[in-house]
Amino acid sequence: MLRRLRQNPSGGADIAYFDISHAGETYRINLKRTAAARRYTLRVRAAAHDVVLTMPTRGSLSKAKSFAERHAAWIGARLRRLPAKMRFMPGEVVPVRGVLHRIAHRPGARGAVRIEATAQDAHGGAEPLLWVNAEAAFVPRRVQDFLMREARRDIEAAVARHTAKLGVHPRKITLRDTTSRWGSCSSLGALNFSWRLIMAPRFVLDYLAAHEVAHLQHMNHSTAFWAVVAQLSPDIDAAEAWLKTHGASLLRFGPGKSDGN
Repeated sequence: MLRRLRQNPSGGADIAYFDISHAGETYRINLKRTAAARRYTLRVRAAAHDVVLTMPTRGSLSKAKSFAERHAAWIGARLRRLPAKMRFMPGEVVPVRGVLHRIAHRPGARGAVRIEATAQDAHGGAEPLLWVNAEAAFVPRRVQDFLMREARRDIEAAVARHTAKLGVHPRKITLRDTTSRWGSCSSLGALNFSWRLIMAPRFVLDYLAAHEVAHLQHMNHSTAFWAVVAQLSPDIDAAEAWLKTHGASLLRFGPGKSDGN
C-alpha cells in the first residue's frame, strides 16, 4: 500500500483512504485534507463508526500512514468503546420523543407506521410499539421516514411558537442527518436541524428550536442572545445536560448500511 502511494503521479491527492493492521485487526483510515491543518490528527466518529485522519493539503501520505500506525492501539480501543449500532429492524428498539419503542412488524400489511402502547416489557410494564406495515426489506426505511415526518412536524411547530413570540420569520427549515451539531442558523435566516431530535425528549427539541430561532435576532452567543433563548425556553440547563449525557447515543440508531445509512 505504501509503495503504491509513493508511485501515484498526482501525489496521492485522489486517495481517499488506506488500511492499517494491528493485533489481528484491520482499520480503514479515511483521509481529510484541509489547508487549515498544520499537523496530522485522528478522530473516531461515533455516528459513522469510522476513523478520519485530517492532514495538511500538501501533507505526505507516507507520514499519514505512519502516524495512523503509531496510534493503531488507540484507534482499536476507541472503536471497541463505541456503542453497538441499532438498526431499525423488527424486535429492536428506537427512542421516540425520549421513550423507547419496540419495532413491531406486520408482513404484507398495508398502511402507515403507527404507535401503539399495548405490549408488556420484560418487567411487566407497558412498552410502546412502533407498528410497521411493510415487507421486511422495507421496514428500516419505513421507520426512518416515519421519524423524519414526526421530526419535521414537531420542529416546525416549535419554530412557529418561538418565532411568533419574537416576531421573526425563518427563510426556510431543513432537516438533515448531521453528526457535529443538532441545529444551525445561516446568515440568511435558514434554520437547519438534525431529524434525530425526534428521538430526544420534547423539552430538548423545543430548546434547540428556541436556540436557533434566537439566532434570527442575534447571530452570536452573546449575553443578549442567551437572554432571548431564556425568554423562549425554561429548559436551557436541563436540555444542555441531557444532550451532553445522551446526545451521542442517538447517533447509533439508523436503518443500516444496506439501506443507505
